[in-house]
Amino acid sequence: MTQSAAMNRVMVAGVGNIFLADDGFGVEVARRLRGETFPPGVEVEDYGIRGMHLAFQLLEGYDTLILIDAVQRGDRPGTIYVIEPDLEREPVNPATDAHTMNPEAVLATLAALGGRVRRVLVVGCEPAELVERIGLSEVVSRAIDDAMSVVRELIDEVTVNRIETTKGVRTNV
Repeated sequence: MTQSAAMNRVMVAGVGNIFLADDGFGVEVARRLRGETFPPGVEVEDYGIRGMHLAFQLLEGYDTLILIDAVQRGDRPGTIYVIEPDLEREPVNPATDAHTMNPEAVLATLAALGGRVRRVLVVGCEPAELVERIGLSEVVSRAIDDAMSVVRELIDEVTVNRIETTKGVRTNV
């Protein structure tokens, strides 16, 4: 097996709307991670609300998608989650709006286009404020370094084939 055949392709995608306060969490984490060096095959991008763009990029063939996003689960604001959705569930309808950034709609659009990603991991942060404003709340801003550490760990795990989790949620990681 050649080096390129053995390499895992990983897309780390920061998503969210920077005009809705803490919804810009994923965008900010991706922006900061872009300046770092990762193993071959790992790409870090800020997709913001460009869900259709992300779906088309995933057609290029990725083994793992790590999405970074604000995720409301009802916990304390600033809580970091790792969620591995069950990709075998019934998919939602593909996005009809090119600016829709709903992760489920992106994956459904990818499937409708004939593509798939083997594994999806969501690094989420419980938002404090989802109001019309540019800039993260103080508590979510403080969670960025922790989220970056979690993303780095996940990249390490998936690029050396060590991640063996069950489907579900890891909280307070």
